[in-house]
Amino acid sequence: MKIINFDSNFKKAVAKNLVMFLVCVAVSTALSFFLISYMFKNSVNKEASSQISTVSAISANVSKNIFDGSNKIADIAEEVSPSVVHINTEIVQTIDNSNIEFFFNNDQFFKRFFGFSPFEEEMPRQPLQKKSSGMGSGFIISDDGYILTNFHVVKNAFKIIVKTKDNKECIAKLVGKDTYSDLAVIKINEKDLKPALLGDSSTIRPGEWAIAVGSPQGLDHTVTLGIVSALSRQIPELSNVSFIQTDAAINPGNSGGPLLNIKGEVIGINTAIMGTAQNIGFAIPVNVAKTIVDQLKSGQTIGHPWIGIAMSPVTKEIAEALGVSAKTQGIVISKVLPNSPAEDAGLTEGDIIQRIDGKRFIDSKELQTYIKSKKIGENINVQVLRDGNIVGKKVKIGNWQEN
Repeated sequence: MKIINFDSNFKKAVAKNLVMFLVCVAVSTALSFFLISYMFKNSVNKEASSQISTVSAISANVSKNIFDGSNKIADIAEEVSPSVVHINTEIVQTIDNSNIEFFFNNDQFFKRFFGFSPFEEEMPRQPLQKKSSGMGSGFIISDDGYILTNFHVVKNAFKIIVKTKDNKECIAKLVGKDTYSDLAVIKINEKDLKPALLGDSSTIRPGEWAIAVGSPQGLDHTVTLGIVSALSRQIPELSNVSFIQTDAAINPGNSGGPLLNIKGEVIGINTAIMGTAQNIGFAIPVNVAKTIVDQLKSGQTIGHPWIGIAMSPVTKEIAEALGVSAKTQGIVISKVLPNSPAEDAGLTEGDIIQRIDGKRFIDSKELQTYIKSKKIGENINVQVLRDGNIVGKKVKIGNWQEN
């Protein structure tokens, strides 16, 4: 075996080259680390700066578009206040007392001891009348004294007193009403009044600002702020329209007052609250009023297309109860009102509407909207599922009656 021996000079050269190599590697690694750190830090700073700029831009945009100045709401309230009125009413209620027994009627004391009762021949009875008072709000819609409010504010009132912003009291008269939508127009003999600006309720969205102005508990020209909570709320007990829901504080006395947007335009007529909850109020969309206000001002009767049914979409539970397939779709008729177009046409409870004029419906609101789009007296072709068979009926659109 051959053994190779290295002299001392060679060993020194190798050691020197190895040290230089290690130094180069160390310097290169440090430089690479520095460059990477610098690039990463620069990138993070740019991203953070971009995010801060974006947030600042959003904040500035929100501030500019929603609250352009700290007095935005106060300015709106001041601007609309002359258009909002307080309404007091005096009401007479007639009470039927034909079923009320007088204290001595059929008294056994007289019959037992005298053999007769002087009260056996019943005296004629006059209906009882009870006087009461009410209050609400309204807003001016023309400079010559026309005011829009809820019908329930002035219902059965024999005297209507309107108080304006300057505390002037005026006697008003009812010129038009629509019980279907719970709207009414009253008039005072005043000129050069300031009407409120009417907006477009079809463009509003949940989350937009809402301002209520009115007379809660008689505290006139009270201003409250909230948002539009939801749209198209159905409350048949109140009205036949789809309501705007808001969390702006509404209380008894606010009825008939305006619900405003952030531009100061009327988007709704405050109508009711949910008594079992807080901050759940309802307003009639102003577009409903805009379509009938001219007719109300002239005292015309408002026509409302109607066929006279209560209905709901078919669910699996309803399908099971009716004994049809769980996959069945349509609108089930839960009630047919007497003397209605639906009854005249032969529709019955339990019928499942499949099509109207060839159009399929699975949503009650869509069906109701379709009926409202028809003219009174017009015929529609209704196909219903009854006892497993499709039955066709021709229904003549009628005019909704209050009773």
